[in-house]
Amino acid sequence: MDILIINGPNLNLLGKREKSIYGEKSFDDFLGELQQRYADHRIGYFQSNIEGELIDKIQEAGFSCDGIVLNAGAYTHTSIALSDAIRAVPTPVVEVHISNIHAREEYRHKSMIAAAVAGSIIGFGLDSYRLAIEALIEKKR
Repeated sequence: MDILIINGPNLNLLGKREKSIYGEKSFDDFLGELQQRYADHRIGYFQSNIEGELIDKIQEAGFSCDGIVLNAGAYTHTSIALSDAIRAVPTPVVEVHISNIHAREEYRHKSMIAAAVAGSIIGFGLDSYRLAIEALIEKKR
């Protein structure tokens, strides 16, 4: 399987920002672990702080890969455009969040992309990505 992980704004700072919420591991380190664990699959990665670049990547990957794991960061709560991009492509998208967004500030409780994705996994730390990959692999079987 060909799976692309897409991370949105500020997720390039994992391991440096708000460690009590997001942990101490960088995403690059974690990505290597995922790629090793799923060596029979291709796990790609893209990160941007720019909404339009995330939309472009969803549109590009959404016609060429088998699944997308998307952590849209703060755009989760504001972006109708990301939701529209997810709906425009045939590839299943799984929404992930490292923290439990429902246990945080009220403005984080609503996901603008939840209705467009195949499923959402939240609150399991970086393991949320692994769970999303497992879900995509299982869905493909």
